[in-house]
Amino acid sequence: MAHSSRFVAISAPLLLLAVLIGVWALAAGVGGTSSLFFPSPSNFVSRAVALAGESWFWNRVGITLAEAVTGSIAGALVAVPVSWLIYRSSIINAALQPFLGATQAIPAIALAPLLVLWVGRGFGAIVLLCALMVFFPILVSTTVGLRHLDQDILDAASLDGASGWRMIWSIELPLVMPSMLAGVRNGFTLSITGAVIGEMVMGGTGLGSLLSQQQHNLDTAGMFVTVAVLCLLAMSLYSVVYAFERSGKRAVQQRRHTWIRSSR
Repeated sequence: MAHSSRFVAISAPLLLLAVLIGVWALAAGVGGTSSLFFPSPSNFVSRAVALAGESWFWNRVGITLAEAVTGSIAGALVAVPVSWLIYRSSIINAALQPFLGATQAIPAIALAPLLVLWVGRGFGAIVLLCALMVFFPILVSTTVGLRHLDQDILDAASLDGASGWRMIWSIELPLVMPSMLAGVRNGFTLSITGAVIGEMVMGGTGLGSLLSQQQHNLDTAGMFVTVAVLCLLAMSLYSVVYAFERSGKRAVQQRRHTWIRSSR
């Protein structure tokens, strides 16, 4: 059963990718569509090979990835403690709760011009934009996870003498880890979008600025390649965090069984 589910998990995306490439090739070949407007898969591959051979292209990939990862880590380092404050303090919870939903509706492209006025342009400003984009998904996910902690385990830990930092570090953090990592997973994916928007609006030397240059030069095939690389970066970050999330869930389940047995 496990082997069949693993086979489906691998083969299904590959089959969908093959179908999409087939549809893409058919659409590019209908009516003599110019590659200037809609490049074919062969145009895409040739342009991808050309860009892959350029060191400056990989430098731009590294810059965008660094902006996204740095901003994600910064946002998580602030969001997680704030979520604990909301969980622990009824006053802070009452003050912030009405605004949590509204803050997630603010588009990044609306924040970018304001950040230019406040902090200027360049790497630091783009990192700040990424941090703001990932802050709220991580905050909301971690807060929800804290509110749904297993009360029986918390009570058993309290009876065993756990309190303060020991309660947070040994009990609450392991239990909330899956929810927190789910927010991190979504936030890291959003950070790629934040980095691209930031480079387009706030200045930068990564893939976002490259997209603007390719649009100006009518390099449509190059734009397709850059977008594909951005998708791969987002998928890679998503997969890495998801792997940690799955291992965290298994660890929490094992510890939950241990805590429940010890409390009886």
